[in-house]
Amino acid sequence: MSALLDSLAAAFNGDAARRAALDEALHDGLPGARVEAWKYTSLRALERRTFAAVDAAPPVDAAKLADIPAPRIVFVNGRYDGALSDCGKLSDGISVQLLSEALAANDDSARFLQRRFERGDEVFARLNAALAADGALVRVESGVVAEKPLHLVFVGTADGADRAWHLRNLVELRAGASLKVLEHHVGIGAHAHFANALTHVHLAAGATLKHARVQDDSERATAFLRTDAVLADDALYRRIDLDLGGGLARHELNVRLEGDRARLLANGVLLASGRRHVETRLGIDHVARDTGSELTWRGLGAGRGRAVFHGGILIREGADGTDAALSNKNLLLSEHAEVDSQPVLEIHADEVKAAHGATVGRLDANSLFYLRSRGIPEAEARRLLTAAFCREPLAVVEDDALRGLLTAKIDNALSRLEA
Repeated sequence: MSALLDSLAAAFNGDAARRAALDEALHDGLPGARVEAWKYTSLRALERRTFAAVDAAPPVDAAKLADIPAPRIVFVNGRYDGALSDCGKLSDGISVQLLSEALAANDDSARFLQRRFERGDEVFARLNAALAADGALVRVESGVVAEKPLHLVFVGTADGADRAWHLRNLVELRAGASLKVLEHHVGIGAHAHFANALTHVHLAAGATLKHARVQDDSERATAFLRTDAVLADDALYRRIDLDLGGGLARHELNVRLEGDRARLLANGVLLASGRRHVETRLGIDHVARDTGSELTWRGLGAGRGRAVFHGGILIREGADGTDAALSNKNLLLSEHAEVDSQPVLEIHADEVKAAHGATVGRLDANSLFYLRSRGIPEAEARRLLTAAFCREPLAVVEDDALRGLLTAKIDNALSRLEA
């Protein structure tokens, strides 16, 4: 067994069902390069590392989070921080519970932890099922339209050792409910921690969730993040993912459109600079009739960074009327950077409309020439074209204030690029 798994398993404290999930993860071990889902992301360096469990959340200056308004739920190094959290402005009909509280009370609200992960390559999901100690459980009652966005804030900060934590979150909207969620993964100071977070999204009939996730952690941090969503009839899921930080970062977005006319609009940006390795894997599963998915992802490689994108769309038998579209364009700013893109479209139904495409290239020479002919210096012209390329996925964001916030996050990350 690897040093990584040994150190993570040492933190186990759960029941027999959770022990079974841990045993499965330890038995199968870490996936190697021959496992298709991990073909482009090597774990050889990570498997030699060890991480200590988190005893308590270290103090964080509240001023560091001043730009994130209430209502907000804050976790520091995987532990809930009540002093930094503020749920006083939640709308009626919205409840927030901590997973740690549900586990301590043996509450049925934590039953989603019993989900099994059958594939051997889902080792980090299995570890999460065994070791998750906290998280946010968010529920919105039928017909409730939330007035203010809810901010879920996950902070990594220096703590005297390399720490590991496992978080499990749930966002559940009942029939006709509507909610905005902004998910922040923030690095405050230099650290090399390991974060393993899995979020479940359940949207009942006619529910609408607008979900933004910004990962901008420390440059040596490791983050394995996963979102599993299930959509019922007429549900709408709009989301934007920005992966801008971390050293080794991977996000899986799995969405099952189980209800007729369910719709997914999901865009994202991957920014791999320096020696960063960043990966996004999409698994979009069209199960019901007349469902739709529109996916626009942009990747950027600079320095010696590596960006990996897998866009999988499955249209099952009986999912007639499906309309699915995936666009993945990638920009290389350095001869030493690498981008790997895998668009996959699998169709088992009739009367569907589906398209997918991927490109990897450099800045358009004609556009660069046009800007320079207007008197713009070459370095500035390159910055303008790169920023425009990365901002394109923000078209899915309807709220002007949120779009401005996300634009600023992208621009700040671009200012750190190593060309």
